[in-house]
Amino acid sequence: MSETASSPKKFDRSIVEGPLNRAVWRLAWPAMVQNVMGGIQGIIDQAMVGNLVGYTGNAAIGVSLQIFILVIVFVASVFTGMGVLVARFAGAGEPEKVNRSVYQAFLFTMVLAVGVMAPVGYWLAPTLLSLINAAPEVQVEALPYLRIMFVFSAGMLMFYLFSGALRAAGDAKTPMRLGIFMTTLNVVLNIVFIRGLGPVPAFGTRGAAIGTAIATGVTGLVFVWMLFSNKLVVRFSCSMSFRPEWQVIKSLLRFGLPAGVQGIAMNLGGVLMLRFVGSLHYSAESQAAYSVGYTELFSLITWTSMGLMGATAAVAGQNLGAGYPTRSERSTLVASLMGLAVAVVVGVSFFLIPQSLLSIFGMTNGIVVDIGVELLRYLAVSGLFITVALAYTGGLQGTGDTKGPLYISIISQVLVPLGLCAAFEATVGLEPHHIWSAIVVGHATRCGLSVMRFRQGKWRDIEVDIDPIRA
Repeated sequence: MSETASSPKKFDRSIVEGPLNRAVWRLAWPAMVQNVMGGIQGIIDQAMVGNLVGYTGNAAIGVSLQIFILVIVFVASVFTGMGVLVARFAGAGEPEKVNRSVYQAFLFTMVLAVGVMAPVGYWLAPTLLSLINAAPEVQVEALPYLRIMFVFSAGMLMFYLFSGALRAAGDAKTPMRLGIFMTTLNVVLNIVFIRGLGPVPAFGTRGAAIGTAIATGVTGLVFVWMLFSNKLVVRFSCSMSFRPEWQVIKSLLRFGLPAGVQGIAMNLGGVLMLRFVGSLHYSAESQAAYSVGYTELFSLITWTSMGLMGATAAVAGQNLGAGYPTRSERSTLVASLMGLAVAVVVGVSFFLIPQSLLSIFGMTNGIVVDIGVELLRYLAVSGLFITVALAYTGGLQGTGDTKGPLYISIISQVLVPLGLCAAFEATVGLEPHHIWSAIVVGHATRCGLSVMRFRQGKWRDIEVDIDPIRA
């Protein structure tokens, strides 16, 4: 494999030389728009399914996504490792190492998606649904949805891989544009496949998965074409070999695996939390409220905060690569303040108009609405903690400290909330508000520990490099 060291589009040096507020915002707002658009698309899916199928369809999508994310997050750990390498090399002005890192991450991800996730996910889907204690009527709707998502996961993985690579290199607008394209296409396809149109029958819940599979697959292929077009800050060339570069892959896994285990721990905590939700007296109603409130509406905070987390990772990583650790440190504070502003606005709406928000998903009366309203009020408080936690997680991961967030997640997303739920269940009997309280305490714990870990400053001494390419 050979490649010139020049890049047709230069790295944005304002990230390491200009005002930090502007640098963080320049990377954050496109990611925030993209993530909010994705969240809105999920809301539309849930609203259509809820009105056509009922709350069992909402619960089916919610539990399926919990399982899917739990599995996919391990593959996506490669993206975190890639982001560390790309940000460091971009900050140091080394485009050839940036391109190699992204290309090797792409090859490795496709092998895992097609060779592992698709067959294993399809086969294990029924067992996974049983493990989370999903109600029988929910499992009927969830099984085909989950299988489609596993088999056709490659497109989604490509989209997130290349989006992360470009953001880490300083280009957040291209992923935003393609994200908007993907979301728009997904909504159109879901209208067709969920409700049916002309000769296309109504597929209901599984129609949401069909639309997602097609939209992400098309967008992933567009991304690949653009990378070969020599118009992006990251580029591929036809001279690149399919041969793995084990030193690059080892670096990807060195930084990525802790993030993968972290993601698994967090989502495993979510899946096990669903077991507690499923054990409540009104299990299906509680699962539906949890799916809509926590998975969809709360995403208005988390997806925005995830955009800020990605921006913080890129700015902190690039500045450390350029030799400016003080700027890396300040970037996390800037991002956390931006996230708090958004969390306050969304949280106020959770308090003031919860019934209106739930009615979008066909939840207009009954116990499911009462449970949903109660949950949203707890999440309004929880959002303040999680947005700060994610900003500081971005600072840690972007500079190469991926082990710290792993330990923090195990404590705050698994041990604390699940331990509280188990204690409530063993002593006073588990009620919905006990579970919602455990979520808030877990997020508060994650916030405090993330800030403390970052301020320790161990990330300043982490080294990142790969050998020059051999002729």
